[in-house]
Amino acid sequence: MSSLNARPANHRLVPQLGGLALAAALLLGACTSSSTPGASPTATAPGATPTGSGAPQPPTASLILQGAGATFPAPLYQVWFEKFNEQYLNIQVDYQAIGSGGGIKAITEGTVDFGASDAAMKDEEVAALPGGTTMLHVPTALGAVVVIYNLPSVPELNLDAANVAGLFLGTITAWNDPAVAANNPGVTLPATPVVVVHRSDGSGTTNAFTTYLDTVSTAWQGQVGKGKEVNWPTGIGAQGNDGVAGGVKQTEGAVGYVELNYAVQAGLASAKLQNADGNFVAGSTEGVTAAAEAAVAAIPADFRQAPIINGAGPNTYPIAAYTYLLVYKEQSDAAKGQALVALMYWALTDGQAEEGGLGYAPLPGAIQQKAIDLLHTLTAGGQPIWP
Repeated sequence: MSSLNARPANHRLVPQLGGLALAAALLLGACTSSSTPGASPTATAPGATPTGSGAPQPPTASLILQGAGATFPAPLYQVWFEKFNEQYLNIQVDYQAIGSGGGIKAITEGTVDFGASDAAMKDEEVAALPGGTTMLHVPTALGAVVVIYNLPSVPELNLDAANVAGLFLGTITAWNDPAVAANNPGVTLPATPVVVVHRSDGSGTTNAFTTYLDTVSTAWQGQVGKGKEVNWPTGIGAQGNDGVAGGVKQTEGAVGYVELNYAVQAGLASAKLQNADGNFVAGSTEGVTAAAEAAVAAIPADFRQAPIINGAGPNTYPIAAYTYLLVYKEQSDAAKGQALVALMYWALTDGQAEEGGLGYAPLPGAIQQKAIDLLHTLTAGGQPIWP
């Protein structure tokens, strides 16, 4: 854990288990192009307004924003928070990657200034908020949830929905199962036993993956269901996306599910999944963007969007999900509220340009603008922070 713990506390991020090298490897490469403190960014997302005149500014006093939650966007947030701190040296961000369930719990209990989740809060979670408060879901990025596997002799693998459900239900117990072989003509599949690795913590990645399984498999729907936490029929639990990636990498025959970035950084193969058009497609930012663009009109006004499963389009990847920052509409600390608004605006504009290179899909333009408009609704003492 030395690689990240050696970083200054102002942009500390703490992923789980032994997978720190995944984020560290990405971040060390990504951060070499960081601008000098106070410099203007060189690129922004299409349609975005770059930080500058008219943009919300953080307070001049030094302060630390505490956040906790999803591991899914943790590598992206690490880069964001470092670059934001380079531009505003007085604002430090301490983010703990503890899973979406932990992020919702922390912001609900008021132990952090912002939470992070890949799963929108459920109605019952919203109802559990302190009386008289409103939680805002600010979308920041999209990602693909991919099925990773460890079969050294099989560099490419096609799986249909029934295959994926069978693997994680425990009804497909060996990799040369005829149902898997049928989708992989000409490939010699080994008789290696299947070992499932799943999340042990409350997770938005789990929510997206089990929503997919719940949608495509009546057996899964009847036996397991969907959510941030489920009773897995089989397998070994690991904490965080990095924990699952590490577990699969260490075990021949293992299969798991992670956000695309973690698969790339771990050097793990991920299966091509059959989409709604019948095509086998690999997880990619392009496939996620296609899913998001097709679903723009359906996103709820409060942004509590369910994972986008089996979206239309020949190249659409079938498991895509938004990830959110969770903030109270009324901020009890005006200075921190001002810093939060500035940070989120930067993420929604300049920060979007960082996403593609890190394995995430930027927000569709219409969603990006709606999210920026949402920032105007944050208040402190009943007064708009960014009128």
